[in-house]
Amino acid sequence: MHSLSAPQAYPAQVSLPALSPRVRQLATAGLIVGVFLAALEASVVATAMPSVIRDLGGERLYALPFAVYLLASTVSSPLWGRASDLLGRRRLYLWGVVIFLLGSALCGLSQDMGTLIAARVAQGIGAGALLPLTLTMISELYALQERGRVQALISGVWGVSGLLGPLLGGWLTEQASWRWTFYASLPFGIAALLLALRFLPETGQPRPARLDWAGAALFTLGSGLVVWGLEQRQWVLVGLGAVTLAGAVWLERRHPEPLLPMRALREKLPRVAFAGNLLGGAAYFGVIAYLPLYAQGVTGSGATAGGAILTPMLVGWTLTAIVTARLVKTVPLTRIAQAGFAVLTVMFTALLFAVHAPLWVTSALGFAVGMGMGFAMLSLLLAAQESAARSELGAVTSGVLFARQMGGALGVALMALLIGPAAIEAGGFELAEGLRRAYWLALGLVAVAFALSLGLRGVVVKKAQEAQPAD
Repeated sequence: MHSLSAPQAYPAQVSLPALSPRVRQLATAGLIVGVFLAALEASVVATAMPSVIRDLGGERLYALPFAVYLLASTVSSPLWGRASDLLGRRRLYLWGVVIFLLGSALCGLSQDMGTLIAARVAQGIGAGALLPLTLTMISELYALQERGRVQALISGVWGVSGLLGPLLGGWLTEQASWRWTFYASLPFGIAALLLALRFLPETGQPRPARLDWAGAALFTLGSGLVVWGLEQRQWVLVGLGAVTLAGAVWLERRHPEPLLPMRALREKLPRVAFAGNLLGGAAYFGVIAYLPLYAQGVTGSGATAGGAILTPMLVGWTLTAIVTARLVKTVPLTRIAQAGFAVLTVMFTALLFAVHAPLWVTSALGFAVGMGMGFAMLSLLLAAQESAARSELGAVTSGVLFARQMGGALGVALMALLIGPAAIEAGGFELAEGLRRAYWLALGLVAVAFALSLGLRGVVVKKAQEAQPAD
C-alpha cells in the first residue's frame, strides 16, 4: 500500500458527493440521530429490567435480553458492512433503521419474556447496521480533514447517551412504565428515517452481488458461538466457534467477494487496525466491566459511585476523539495511534499499583485510559478507511468495529477468570488483588498493541486505488 504520506497529501480516490452544505449537514444529522438511537438503547434498558422481570416473570432469563441484543448486533455488523459494498449503503441503512424500530415497538408490546427476547434479537440486528454504515457513509461524504471532526461528534453523542441513558431509563420506568424505555427510541428513529429518506445520498457503488454465502454463514455461526459461549461461560461453545471461524476464513480466502475484507487484510495497516481494536477493546471493556465492582467491593462506596467511576473513562475517550479530529490535519494517523497505545500502556501500569488507592485515584487514571482509547481507536479507524479500496470500505469499517466488540467480549470473560468468583464474593483485599491480575492482562494486551503500532513506522496512509475488474 502504497506508501503513506502526511494525511493531507493523499490523492482523492473518488470525488465526494456533490451536495450543498445544508443538504450534507441534514444528511449527517440524520446519521447522528441514528447513532444516538442505538447508543441510547444500549444503556437505557438496563435500569428497566428489574421491572420487566416483575411484570413478565422469567427471572432465570434475566440476562438473555442483554446477551441476545449484544450477540445479534455484533454478529450482524460485518454482514451489513459487506452487503453495503455490494447493494448500496443508503438502502441498507434505511432497512437497518426500520428493523430496529420494529424491534423496539415489539419489545414495548411484549407480554412474555420469550416475545421480548425475540424482539431484542430484531433490535440487535437493526443496531448492527447503524454504527458501521454511519461511519462508512461519513467517510464517503467528508474528506479526512473534516471527517475526523464529524466522527468525533459521533463519539460525543455516544458518550452523552451513555451518561443519560441509565437516568432516562430509570425516570421512564418510575414515572410511566418500563415499556416506555423501548418506545422512547421511536421518535429518534423516525426522525433519523425521515432525514435519511429526504437528504441522504447513495454513497456506495452497487454491483452484482457475489457474496460468499457459505463463508458468511460459517462466519456468522462461529461468531455467534464465540460471543454466546463467552456470555454464558460455555467454553465448549467458544472452542467450537473458533474452529468454525477458522473454516470461514479458509473459505473466504478463496472467494472473489468474501464477507471479510481479505484483500485489505493482506496489507499491514488494516491488519494493525483490526488487531489494535481487538486488543484495545479486550483491555478497555474487560476492565470497565469490573470497575463498578471495585468501587463497591473495595472502597466500600455505593451503587452511585459504582456507576460514576466509569464516567471519567467515557469523558476521556470523548474529549480525546475531539482532539484527534484536530490533530489529523497536521499529525500522521499512525503517530496518533502510537501515542494512544503508549498512554494505555503507562496507565494500565499505574493501575497495577493503585488497586488499594482511594477511588479518586482510579477515576483519574481511568480518565487517562479513556484518553488513550480516544487517540488509538479513532486514528486506527480513520487510517483503515483511508487505506481501503471503495469496494471494501463497508467491510473494513464494520470489520474494525467488529474486532473491537469481539475483543470486549473476550476481555470480560478472561478477566472474570483471572479475578475469580471467590474474590468477587469476598470483596476487600482479595477483590483488589483479583483486579490486579486483570490489570496485568490488560497491560499485556495494550503492550502488544503498542508494539504492533510501532511497526507502522514509515508506513503512510494513502487512499487505496480501486482495483480494476477483470475483463
